[in-house]
Amino acid sequence: MSSQQNQRLEIAMGRMLQIGVTVAALVVLLGGVLYLKQFSGPIPDYRQFHAAPGKYETVHGILVGVSSFDSQSLIELGILLLIATPVCRVIFGVVGFSLLRDRLYATVSVIVLIILILSFVTRR
Repeated sequence: MSSQQNQRLEIAMGRMLQIGVTVAALVVLLGGVLYLKQFSGPIPDYRQFHAAPGKYETVHGILVGVSSFDSQSLIELGILLLIATPVCRVIFGVVGFSLLRDRLYATVSVIVLIILILSFVTRR
């Protein structure tokens, strides 16, 4: 693996993380602005916790809400994008290191990806 190829891969990974975080932040900001515009009224009582409605617990429910410009769904989508950004970086690492034939980093990236997938599937 040449130093130039390694550097290009690192730059691409860094750019992917920058773009992912920026897009996620913009989506959350848009959702926050819409939320403030849609829900003006009395100040909520924060002494008592109220869980979010069930429609925000699934990706499908969030996407349905986004299609109708529901502000809370947009905020949830931004959070999902923020979570997906490092996962995409790990997938990109697996592919990139495999193409560069760097077995050590490709193996480590695969192990990290397996741990991420298991953590999402088992919900622990």
